[in-house]
Amino acid sequence: MSEKLICANKKAFHDYFIEDRLEAGMVLQGTEVKSLRAGKANLSDAFMMVRDGEAFLHNLNISHYEFGNRQNHDPDRKRKLLLHRKEIDRLYGRIREQGFSAIPLRLYFKNGLVKVEIGLGKGKKHHDKREDMKKKDTQREISQALKSRNRDR
Repeated sequence: MSEKLICANKKAFHDYFIEDRLEAGMVLQGTEVKSLRAGKANLSDAFMMVRDGEAFLHNLNISHYEFGNRQNHDPDRKRKLLLHRKEIDRLYGRIREQGFSAIPLRLYFKNGLVKVEIGLGKGKKHHDKREDMKKKDTQREISQALKSRNRDR
């Protein structure tokens, strides 16, 4: 199975504790796939909502295809996600009752099809973000110290 990453939402890992991950397909139209093959997508403000038993991805920006014509797609339209009924019901229940948020983490091609990885996450508080930054800094310092120690030998 070959996967080609289109874009990733690094901001999601900074703002949320990701508990669970789920893969979904997307309904695309017109020149959206060509634009995605060129890597023209932005996931940073995107989120998932469930309405009338269907899952939709909002605020996913897929830029206009530069060689498209007047039938080019709308870059900010909401896109339907292709999930099984049980998956939608489970997501909806966890979002409603347990206070989770559904955030798209990555957008990628898998065997020629566009897939989106949805993460169920709880929001981080400000002090949690500071703790993560401290951990990253200490890890970076340790790795740099080990690297310089190995060079001195």
